[in-house]
Amino acid sequence: MSAEIGFIGIGNMGSRMVSSILREGGAVVAYDRAPGLAASIGAREAESAAQVAREADVILLSLPDSKIIEAVMLGEDGLASHLRPGTVVVDLSTAATASTQRIHAVLLEKGVELIDAGVSGGAAAAAKGTLTLMVGGSAAALQQVTPVLDMIASKVFHMGESGAGHTAKLLNNFLNAVNLSSSAEVLIAGKKAGLDAPQLLEVINSSSGMNWATQNRFPSIAQGDYLEGGLTSGLMMKDILLYVDHLREIGVPSLHASGPISAFGVALQTGRGGEISNRVVDALGDLAGGVRLHADPEE
Repeated sequence: MSAEIGFIGIGNMGSRMVSSILREGGAVVAYDRAPGLAASIGAREAESAAQVAREADVILLSLPDSKIIEAVMLGEDGLASHLRPGTVVVDLSTAATASTQRIHAVLLEKGVELIDAGVSGGAAAAAKGTLTLMVGGSAAALQQVTPVLDMIASKVFHMGESGAGHTAKLLNNFLNAVNLSSSAEVLIAGKKAGLDAPQLLEVINSSSGMNWATQNRFPSIAQGDYLEGGLTSGLMMKDILLYVDHLREIGVPSLHASGPISAFGVALQTGRGGEISNRVVDALGDLAGGVRLHADPEE
């Protein structure tokens, strides 16, 4: 087995995961379409994704969406044409289940295993190497890459066969979107009604309205710290729509998608698509007349 771990996609999450691997003593050969990113965090920089495929037996992907994943994997001169039998590819992206399963089938014919591993915990957990992973794929392939996954995650759940990890990620991300957008609405309403945001949060977090966003995001946001570096509103909207599409495909009604679609739609339409999804609270605050949870109205 190659001594180096391959990594493709050095974005907000990818860069932090690579740093965690390096901190744990792993060696990484990495590629991103932006030159210099891999080298800037201490990885050996590859000239192409194909080079990573030729030189690593375990390759991790962290890419924005299924369209890009399919282009990288199956496009002209894509990874699939360079991967060696016995290689395991771990897709840490948030992607459409059907697309993941198609790629898995193509790679399996080449003797290559694809593990789909949805990640949760955000940028902070990625930086600490304490992500939660939801994994789909064969148990044998998962066992083969577990030492690598342990460098970036503190919890790894094997959810089932190919696509199961990405399905679990879509379900979790939808709840994340609901909690974030609905909590933003409630806290903007509280602030405009004259309530103290930190005190209202303390009440909510001692009551039945408590959720991940009120516990782990809004206490910082209320102090003006938006916890930059995590999932953008544009990517959050992509994940919500993937969730809706998946539920349509499996025949389950999606009755609660309109709220987060509307909230993050406002964020996108007001130019916040590239900003961290936590700033959806400011997009809603703008609609309420410029309300901010923190004392300083400047962003």
